[in-house]
Amino acid sequence: MRAMQAVTSLHSYRPYWAKRFGTAPILPMSRAEMDELGWDSCDVILVTGDAYIDHPSFGMALIGRLLEAQGFRVGIIAQPDWQSADAFKTLGKPNLYFGITAGNMDSMVNRYTAERKIRSDDAYTPEGVAGKRPDRAILVYSQRCREAYADVPLVIGSIEASLRRIAHYDYWSDKVRRSVLVDSKADILLYGNAERALVELTHRLAKGELIQDITDLRGSAILRKEIPEGWLEVASTQMDKPGRMDALPDPYAMEAASSCSTAATTAAEASNTSELQPIVIHRPAKVPRERQVVRLPDYELVAVNSVMYAHASRVLHLEANPGNARALVQRHGDREVWLNPPPIPLSTREMDYVYDLAYARAPHPAYGKARIPAWEMIRFSVNIMRGCFGGCTFCSITEHEGRIIQSRSEESILKEVEEIRDKVEGFTGVISDLGGPTANMYRIACKSEKIESACRKLSCVYPGVCENLNTDHSSLIQLYRKTRALPGIKKVLIGSGLRYDLAVKSPEYVKELVQHHVGGYLKIAPEHSEENVLSKMMKPGMGAYNEFKAMFEKFSKEAGKEQYLIPYFIAAHPGTTDEDMLNLALWLKQNNFRLDQVQTFTPTPMAMATAMYHSGKNPLRKVTKSSEDVAIPRASGKRKLHKAFLRYHDPNNWPILRDALKEMGRADLIGNGKQHLVPSYQPMGSAKAAVKRRATEVKGRVGNFKKPAPRHFSS
Repeated sequence: MRAMQAVTSLHSYRPYWAKRFGTAPILPMSRAEMDELGWDSCDVILVTGDAYIDHPSFGMALIGRLLEAQGFRVGIIAQPDWQSADAFKTLGKPNLYFGITAGNMDSMVNRYTAERKIRSDDAYTPEGVAGKRPDRAILVYSQRCREAYADVPLVIGSIEASLRRIAHYDYWSDKVRRSVLVDSKADILLYGNAERALVELTHRLAKGELIQDITDLRGSAILRKEIPEGWLEVASTQMDKPGRMDALPDPYAMEAASSCSTAATTAAEASNTSELQPIVIHRPAKVPRERQVVRLPDYELVAVNSVMYAHASRVLHLEANPGNARALVQRHGDREVWLNPPPIPLSTREMDYVYDLAYARAPHPAYGKARIPAWEMIRFSVNIMRGCFGGCTFCSITEHEGRIIQSRSEESILKEVEEIRDKVEGFTGVISDLGGPTANMYRIACKSEKIESACRKLSCVYPGVCENLNTDHSSLIQLYRKTRALPGIKKVLIGSGLRYDLAVKSPEYVKELVQHHVGGYLKIAPEHSEENVLSKMMKPGMGAYNEFKAMFEKFSKEAGKEQYLIPYFIAAHPGTTDEDMLNLALWLKQNNFRLDQVQTFTPTPMAMATAMYHSGKNPLRKVTKSSEDVAIPRASGKRKLHKAFLRYHDPNNWPILRDALKEMGRADLIGNGKQHLVPSYQPMGSAKAAVKRRATEVKGRVGNFKKPAPRHFSS
């Protein structure tokens, strides 16, 4: 295995010979379209669980256009019928590889609700029709591609592969599953935003390298039989001890004493020696960090030991900074899943290159006039950055895109706004969003590259905003002003989530946002009111929310606008007790909030909160058997109760809430006055359904309401 290479810019590769075919109006989905382009074959075929929309917000389009710009012929197989291999032969045999993704979402999150019920729609499918992708789509698609062309390499990626790259807890089967690389039998897995790795991989394959010999790509996972020579293996348990460890051997001992008699013999022998024998201490040669690999506990161990699972999760997150992360390895049976360090983030010039490609900015013509909800949602929006340094434990963004913010240039963003204005059908002059994973992290970074490359913190803004973080919002303010000044642009709204504890560091930004970019309502996400829960989420306390709310109201009043904050909250997050949810409900009532839509915590693969859910331990600190226990609202009745607290105003929830309040000793909150949470009466029309639901939910509840749910669960 060769050493990790220096970063190669996306611009520096010599285009592949097929560049002569030029740019396709839209990437082909049929042999007829290939014929129109003059292609006899595709170099790469991308298989995806989403409908094909040629827009950079959709992964298959971004990767497809990027590879096309590098000179490769790329075909798309979107939402194939997976019942046989026939659909996977539509475009013929690819010359280099199949690139397989589940789509923009994990297929299980896409298909199932937080209560494991099948969803009735799919936003990434024409007309929102459900059922157009299989469960664990990457596994199914990989199997069908192998059946279609057994000798073609398989490259898997997307958020589904990214979050399942090591042994992971799977909420839908309630067990720890193997790395998706093992189960899919793919040749290589690319995690995170994979532009850099995929471009290098494709060029190297085109030059004749065998895929099994390409083992050094950052942001990739491969299978090995053993650790290569020249690497120092570091046990994760030495870095972050998960409990009591055996005493270390005395390094000055000549040899281990197996018994007292052996020790006596050794001493006698030593007394007969004419001169003192030197003690030889064998020290390993110093190995550079880039040649160190951290061994995570084996799959077979984390599958049955939830404490070790939480420990492995913690170590993986600590080794996530591209500036100092080491390779990771985890044994699965007789094979090693080897994770190379995370990808080096794209520069601004590279981000512009990716987003300035020749996208049609429309769904493939094969869909006709069909409405695709995900496209309707983003067609007038612009992605200005990627990554998030918030590190919220329930969120997958940091695990997938990383903590380092990658921003586009102002020029590139303004150019895209003008393209939307001039090319996208139905544009009325309103840009629905200038944002990304977090609306206000554009061009925000650590003040020191040296500090950033050495940092191992899980968040730059928790428990408070780091003193080394540059919180200057001036670049974003300038971008907002220039965007709304463009001819034909009537309004620019901000639809992405806002990190309000960061925003309050720049009152000028809050004023700009509130007075020009809010359409009456602004959605923000405190997630909870109680510190006990917020500490498990790595979210700021309500003090930051109150500070932002005061600014919001002040600047709205100055502009003569009546505007409102719409807060988002999560029910049943690990660490949440019934009392926590009651206090949140009382806070909502006090602040006159009646939430229409609420979110119940869903344990997604690899998230820190998922490790809490599975283990009952807190991986934000060192994990031991005796370390902090985390209350887990796991039983379905418990989760429904917590959700009901968020919608305390819904008459259908009153029966279950009355029962809960009585059991909690808070019957004083049942009554018909303003000081009460729920009334003592039940409106006509809701009682029958409510009583039926109450019977099921009470039956499903576990234990006394004053006690936390069980802390340990079998895997």
